[in-house]
Amino acid sequence: MTAWWRDAAIYQVYVRSFADGNGDGVGDLIGVRDRLPYLADLGVDAIWLTPFYTSPMADFGYDVADYRDVDPLFGSLADAKALIDEAHEHGLRVIVDVVPNHTSSAHPWFQQALRGERRDRYIFRDQPNDWESIFGGPAWTQVADGQWYLHLFDPAQPDLNWDSEEVRGEFLSILRFWLDLGVDGFRVDVAHGMVKPAGLPDIGRGNQARMVGREPVPFFDNDGVHEIHRAWRAVLDSYPGERIGVAEAWAPTPERLAMYVRPDELHQAFNFHYLFAPWDAAQLRAVIDSSLATAGSVGAPTTWVLSNHDVKRHVTRYGSLARARAAALLTLALPGSAYVYNGEELGLPEVLDLPAELCQDPQRLRDPDSGRDGCRVPMPWTRDGGWTDPWLPIPAGWGELSVQAQRGVPGSTLELYRQALRLRKEIEGELVWHDSPEGTLVFSRGTFVCAVNLTGTPVDLGVGGELLIASDVPGAADSAAWWKVK
Repeated sequence: MTAWWRDAAIYQVYVRSFADGNGDGVGDLIGVRDRLPYLADLGVDAIWLTPFYTSPMADFGYDVADYRDVDPLFGSLADAKALIDEAHEHGLRVIVDVVPNHTSSAHPWFQQALRGERRDRYIFRDQPNDWESIFGGPAWTQVADGQWYLHLFDPAQPDLNWDSEEVRGEFLSILRFWLDLGVDGFRVDVAHGMVKPAGLPDIGRGNQARMVGREPVPFFDNDGVHEIHRAWRAVLDSYPGERIGVAEAWAPTPERLAMYVRPDELHQAFNFHYLFAPWDAAQLRAVIDSSLATAGSVGAPTTWVLSNHDVKRHVTRYGSLARARAAALLTLALPGSAYVYNGEELGLPEVLDLPAELCQDPQRLRDPDSGRDGCRVPMPWTRDGGWTDPWLPIPAGWGELSVQAQRGVPGSTLELYRQALRLRKEIEGELVWHDSPEGTLVFSRGTFVCAVNLTGTPVDLGVGGELLIASDVPGAADSAAWWKVK
């Protein structure tokens, strides 16, 4: 029997923006619990929850002050336990975020460090190097006694020192705490960056822009992290039910990414090479081939993702809803595990015109062109939004994109996803490419065929058989279709 995670469809819940259970304008765990029937009906196998831990929210929860409790903004530990249990009753597994590269500056450990105690848990130096923060500006902040501490992200997110045995032991304990509570796995934030280059050398001016842009730089993809991930895998394997680890690893090549999913390390790694591939048949095919080959070389499944809480929504990146719908069918037809970001099943675009005074992303405050607020606008559940004073405004034009407007409507993007996620469970077999006109992709998996036209004009793709699903008229410009052939 195939392990559940090898071909799972996993739905990312950005908790703050998914569903508001207590009416304060911010999504919470109660809201997620209320929407579990929707997620089960959508046809996903698991949900991934973004951080809901105690936090000052300098980076919307990715600055953790207490890894074993829930921030009151999102509910309580009892709410988390109830959500996990009810998700399991709906047949949904639950993956939670763990943030091991840094803590909040409000974490008790860092407060001790500011008092001059136990600074070995973090990275303090008498002089900074030339590193810049991914959020812009220097990656070092000076404290009262003259020393400097490292923060690859916001100054409120001091980097931990993973050479410390106490740090390593603490996170093994944190993993066990949530596994004992019933979670089915962890998404590991900044899985590539926990171990820093020996001696903290200057990076050199040529690499600074790439680091700030959060693109993969070999400088921060260090082999030392793999020892940590092996220790984490041992903990995961000690629990029943195939608990998993998923790496958010920015690696420079698919070959380097595959190192994170070797048999004794994590189970999955996000495939950012696919996410950033342009709407181009040749380039997408090359990324798909290299992804399958490199992950397969270590016996791991490939993951496929189109959007998440850190990048512009793919409707906007690709330039149209038609392309986004076709991309969804292409992605869900590929062998491996697929991730769906909340709202993509509605065809939501990036919100590009949020008033500057409402934007809260610390990355945008330092670099106005790279803000992430626009992909984090709350989900529209009803034609009037379904929120009371949401923390970011829902565009007035989203009424017809809402769940209420699309549910049960043939041809809607929501129904396209629901149908594709159901049919996806029946697809088996290795991917085999077929000859097709330039600018198109056609492949089969057993008796299943996926045909995608990535050109701006209609193309006869020459596929026959039983039409299962289509994003538009088969062969239309920027469309995809699934067929069953004998």
